[in-house]
Amino acid sequence: MDITFIIVIFAIGFIGSFLSGILGIGGSIINYPILLYIPPLFGLVAFTAHEVSGITAVQVLFASFAGVLTYRKSGYLNKQLIIYMGGSILIGSLIGSYGSSYLSEQSVNVVYGILAAVATVMMFVPKKQVDEVTLDEVTFNKPLAVILALIVGMTSGIVGAAGGFLLTPIMLTVLHIPTRMTIATSLAVTFISSIGGSIGKLVTGQVDYWPALIMIVASLLAAPLGAKTGKKMNTRILQIILALMIAGTAVKIWLNILM
Repeated sequence: MDITFIIVIFAIGFIGSFLSGILGIGGSIINYPILLYIPPLFGLVAFTAHEVSGITAVQVLFASFAGVLTYRKSGYLNKQLIIYMGGSILIGSLIGSYGSSYLSEQSVNVVYGILAAVATVMMFVPKKQVDEVTLDEVTFNKPLAVILALIVGMTSGIVGAAGGFLLTPIMLTVLHIPTRMTIATSLAVTFISSIGGSIGKLVTGQVDYWPALIMIVASLLAAPLGAKTGKKMNTRILQIILALMIAGTAVKIWLNILM
């Protein structure tokens, strides 16, 4: 492990975690494709899809936790939503992450491409304007939230994602949660999901420990900075940034799968 390796992996972790803090996602939507395609450009050995999914699973655990700490006194954390979706997504992520060890490299990438494409479509669905609703006034369909969280946990667990990039559009478009509350709450649910995902990847030997450790250090530094920045940004801008990032990732993944 040389200095180039450390710098490249740290930079990837820092950028992904900073954006995850801003947008309320775990960072896997960014880190997964970057870890797959960027290291070889610097003459480094390419990671396999299983290694990338393991590294991102552990990285997301720490990035989401650091982001939640920043929001703990903000008033945007919806405890009911965290309880209902958190318990369900934890079960799903355990199943998905453990089962991923039986899938091929191509299958893992296909699952990721599908998730990114679905999230892209959801981000462009017209949203009910509820950003002015207070924390106490927010309501949501509890059975639907549980079912969707379970599905997100199972599918995202396969690729080492905690599902934050899917949870955010689901909360915005299906459950009609205000944007800032969505960003804070999805980070908390993402953290719970990443616990199950990390356990599954560790048990099945899919985690490369040194790059995972470098990514963790970057996450602890960058995620709180991103969360603080996100509090000051216009919510519409946040939604556009997330939509563009997810769309770009979906296109890149599918081009590599089909070509």
